[in-house]
Amino acid sequence: MKDSKRAIWSWACYDWANSAFATTVMAGFFPVFFKAYWSTGTSVQQSTFYLGLANSIASILVAALAPILGAIADRGSMKKKFLIFFAYLGCIMTGGLWFVQAGLWPMAIIFYITATVGFSGANIFYDSLLPSVASAKKIDYASSLGFGLGYIGGGLLFLINVAMYLKPELFGIADGTLAIRISFLSVAIWWAVFSLPIILFVKEPAIHDKISTVQAVKEGFSQLAHTFREIRHLKVVGIFLIAYWLYIDGVDTIVRMAVDYGTSIGFPADSLIVALLLVQFVAFPATLLYNMFGQRVGIKKALLIAIVAYSIIAIFGFFMVETWHFYALAVAIGLFQGGIQALSRSYYTRLIPEEQAAEFFGFFNLLGKFAAVIGPVLMGGVTILTGSNRLGMLSIVILFIAGGLILLKVDEEEGKRNLDAYLESGK
Repeated sequence: MKDSKRAIWSWACYDWANSAFATTVMAGFFPVFFKAYWSTGTSVQQSTFYLGLANSIASILVAALAPILGAIADRGSMKKKFLIFFAYLGCIMTGGLWFVQAGLWPMAIIFYITATVGFSGANIFYDSLLPSVASAKKIDYASSLGFGLGYIGGGLLFLINVAMYLKPELFGIADGTLAIRISFLSVAIWWAVFSLPIILFVKEPAIHDKISTVQAVKEGFSQLAHTFREIRHLKVVGIFLIAYWLYIDGVDTIVRMAVDYGTSIGFPADSLIVALLLVQFVAFPATLLYNMFGQRVGIKKALLIAIVAYSIIAIFGFFMVETWHFYALAVAIGLFQGGIQALSRSYYTRLIPEEQAAEFFGFFNLLGKFAAVIGPVLMGGVTILTGSNRLGMLSIVILFIAGGLILLKVDEEEGKRNLDAYLESGK
């Protein structure tokens, strides 16, 4: 039943579960461990490039799968089954990082890429369940609640893992290296356990003409081509997706590459990890407050303000020289990160047909994750070409400027008219 408190909180709890991967692994310890443990013997510029390449390969794989999987889930009524498969693939591969020994950076990349595919693939189906648990009246709240719980949940586990890393003797751990390896196992367990509420208490949306899995796979491919054609009737959706493609790429790149960047320009790993904790605990209340801000000024305007803020963040990153600068940057990121993610997701639901949510969220994730191919490679490539990690960071501003300019062209009222005409035509 829509707007059920239990369903909304159970749905949002998955953000609490999988955000442990985004914080402890993706943003935090994997970049640190990759540079200091798995890729020893390479230059800081080379390790930045390798990490950017790993993120881009994972994004390519998700981009290739996203629209097909979304179409299959819509037609075959298998959103939850696919969510479970990809979530637990991510759990297993994350736990597998425990076994990767020093110097084996190619193996570390394989485990990381596969875990990231699991993380991103599950998010397609997680996002597509949002319209089935919340009405238009509650959807901004539910989306922001998910991101808010994600920041506090991921932040709590990250806090424990950071404490193990900084003070391993308090936990009976030999050293920081072992603590990081244990942290990968803790993420796998946390993710697996806190995925249970969405599995148990969120119902699979009813599909009246369900078909077999094999037939759904076949029709998924034909539906992919169909969706490309249908987006022509929803012009505003297409414009928004291109804007989102660009600006969210800049956000994702900063999330994934910030620690690597800070390490490369000389900041100590301990300070960078503490800064990431700041992001989590600032982002929790900021995400919910930014939803209220968006309701007051308008969702589109709130998104544009966040894009401008991220442009300033990237420019400030170019000039950082003191440790406190990185802390200030962390606070700034925390103020806007959850807001831009949550409001982008809920804004998109206003423009698409509810009964094809997984299919259209396949495209949402397709462009979001395919765009993440550009950012890390752009940053890594500029770093290699110029020999400057700072210029690599500055290059990300291009994505925010382009995304913001295109978002200005999105007209929500026109989008509603397009959607009404689309539904009336029986498309």
